[in-house]
Amino acid sequence: MDQIRVGVVGAGGNTRLHHIPKLKAQADVEIVSVCNRSRESSEKVAQAFGIPTVYEDWRELVAAPDTNAIVIGTWPYLHCAVTLAALDAGKHVMTEARMAMNAREARLMLERARQSPRLITQVVPSPFTLRVDRTVQETIAEGYLGEIYAIELRGGGSTFANLDGPFHWRHDRDRSGFNILNMGIWYEALIRWVGEASRVLALTRVLVKMRRDEGGVMRVVHVPDHVEVVADMACGALARAAAIPP
Repeated sequence: MDQIRVGVVGAGGNTRLHHIPKLKAQADVEIVSVCNRSRESSEKVAQAFGIPTVYEDWRELVAAPDTNAIVIGTWPYLHCAVTLAALDAGKHVMTEARMAMNAREARLMLERARQSPRLITQVVPSPFTLRVDRTVQETIAEGYLGEIYAIELRGGGSTFANLDGPFHWRHDRDRSGFNILNMGIWYEALIRWVGEASRVLALTRVLVKMRRDEGGVMRVVHVPDHVEVVADMACGALARAAAIPP
C-alpha cells in the first residue's frame, strides 16, 4: 500500500484538533472524505482542512472505494457499528476512545478485528502517560520499587461534575453508554505498568441530577459524576481509584 486514503466519520473537537491535522502531516496519508453530524458541519470541516469529498451518510463513506482506512471520531454510540462496517468493507480502522457503549459491543469489535488479521483495528490509546511509560516499566522491572502492595489513582481535576455546567454528551447514556468519567482511560494507562485487574468493585453516585441541554431543556442525568473503584490487580497489588468533583 503506497498511500493510506482515509475517510473520517465524525469530526468532533478532538478529531479536528489532533487526528485530522496530524494525519495530514504524514507524507503517505491522504484524507479524502468526511461525514459529520450534518451536511453543513461536514462542509465546514472539509473546507477548513481541504478534504475533497463530503458524505451525508456514514455508511456511504465507509462503502465508497476512495478509502482504505476509516477514522471514527463520533460519540461512542456509533463506534461499534462503524468499526464493523469498515472491517466488512476490508478497511483499516482507528476509533476514538471510548471504545464502545458497553462490554458486549467491545467484545464484538474485538472478535471481528481478530477475524481480519490483515487489517489494523486500533483504539486511540490513552495519551496521559505515554511520555513516562517506558521509564515506569523499567523502574518496576528492575525492582527499584520492590514488591508493589498498593496502588492509588485519583482522577480529579475533571469539570464533569461542575454544578452549573450544561448537559454534555458524556452525561447522556444514549450517546456515551456505560462509560463513566475518565476511569477507563486511566485504567488503560495503569495496565501498561502492572497488568490487568482480576476483580473489580465500584460504587457510583450522580451528584447533579438535572442539567440544561443546548436547547434549554432540563434533562435527567443518568451517568455518574462520582465513582470509587477498588480492584485486585493481577500483579498482587490492591488498587484504589477515585474520580470526584473538582
